Amino acid sequence: MTVTNEHGMPRLSGLSGPPKPQGTSAPPASALHEPSTPTGALPVTSHVVPPVSVPVSVPVAAPVAPASSWPGHAAEPLDVPAELTLRCLDLLADVSRTGRRLRRAELENLRTLGERGAECGHGLRDLVSHFLDATRQAWQTLPSLTSAATATELRRTGDAVLAATQSALGALGEGHERAQRRAMRLEESNRREFIDDLLNGRGDLSVLAERAERFGVHLAAGYTVAVAIGERPYVDGQIGRCRILSELCGRFDERTVLLAARDGRLICIAPDGAQSVLEAFTDLALRPGPGPNPAMAHRVASGRRHAGTGGVVRSYEEALSTLEYAERLALPAKRLRAEELLVFPVLMRDRAAMADLVRSVLGPLTAARGGARPLLETITVQSEAGYVNAETARRLGVSVRTLGYRLERIHTLTGYDPSDALHRYTLETAVMGARLLEWPARPL
Repeated sequence: MTVTNEHGMPRLSGLSGPPKPQGTSAPPASALHEPSTPTGALPVTSHVVPPVSVPVSVPVAAPVAPASSWPGHAAEPLDVPAELTLRCLDLLADVSRTGRRLRRAELENLRTLGERGAECGHGLRDLVSHFLDATRQAWQTLPSLTSAATATELRRTGDAVLAATQSALGALGEGHERAQRRAMRLEESNRREFIDDLLNGRGDLSVLAERAERFGVHLAAGYTVAVAIGERPYVDGQIGRCRILSELCGRFDERTVLLAARDGRLICIAPDGAQSVLEAFTDLALRPGPGPNPAMAHRVASGRRHAGTGGVVRSYEEALSTLEYAERLALPAKRLRAEELLVFPVLMRDRAAMADLVRSVLGPLTAARGGARPLLETITVQSEAGYVNAETARRLGVSVRTLGYRLERIHTLTGYDPSDALHRYTLETAVMGARLLEWPARPL
């Protein structure tokens, strides 16, 4: 039930006094404060309505956390995009009020956040997009922008916010790139260690097979190894090696390319069905292309295809043996395959027999004037020229008459006639053996 006063208006709670007792009349309020009214005049009653306090709901902006209290220190860590959004709002609100630049600790925190984003699989473009979205959302509600009274204040605050955004994005990108470089170095180190263990054939086979699967290598399949030796040793991180690796990865599947520098040599391992990888590797090693100080290969040799856990090791050893034989024999070819030089491991398998062949067939040539070396060179060049005397003389830089004299001396001293097919084969084999044994520089 609504309680009203004597004028019919609702009585305000808290303003009305205790109820008046029945039969008692209280003097009016005007009689207490005003003089009495003259006789015959109408009484004037003054109604004073006290002010009423009505509660008004005024929105109060939530306090912004200081820049040092990052969300990453909460009990439950946020994901990188959400944490990046909160950090952006926190920093920009503080910068808009103070106009300051970002502190060193804040920039380092942003770099750390960029690293975390890279480790969680977030691309740099996504992180920058999240940061700019948060900046755009916060732009209309930044304290100093909304309370700016003049264009100068607005321009000053906007410049400070944009400068902070630029610094924050730079730090975020630095952290992301730092994580990428660290991951690349770790991957390169693991790959190099795996290739070393693979070429040495050492380590637990189960562990090696597990690591091989990570790099796309199936040990049960067949593999071929190519080795390049350069004018100067190959080292990890060399410009030429990086160019060759980038070219191969651009042409072929990255998981089919295993490239490493080892003992000053450049090694490429290719699986079955990827012989084009070895051909491209050979072309790039011999002709690296323009650039500062290109690492050009002197010779490239490849082993035979072998399967199984030890297949890579066998092919690698054959490629090294091919390079060694080519160096000893001074072969002019720059591209060699182990199949082309299989006769030399057979000949050198019995070193004593080869030394006896050289001693008995070519030993008498030491009695010639000028020693045995010019006559050995004559036999070698004549074999390479297809036993055409004119071409042989041209390559030796002598006249055909001088060549005829040398061939006669060889026949007289050794008893073997270069024009006879069987004698020719014996002389060629003995000369190859002399090269492998480094005779006559080294005594037999």
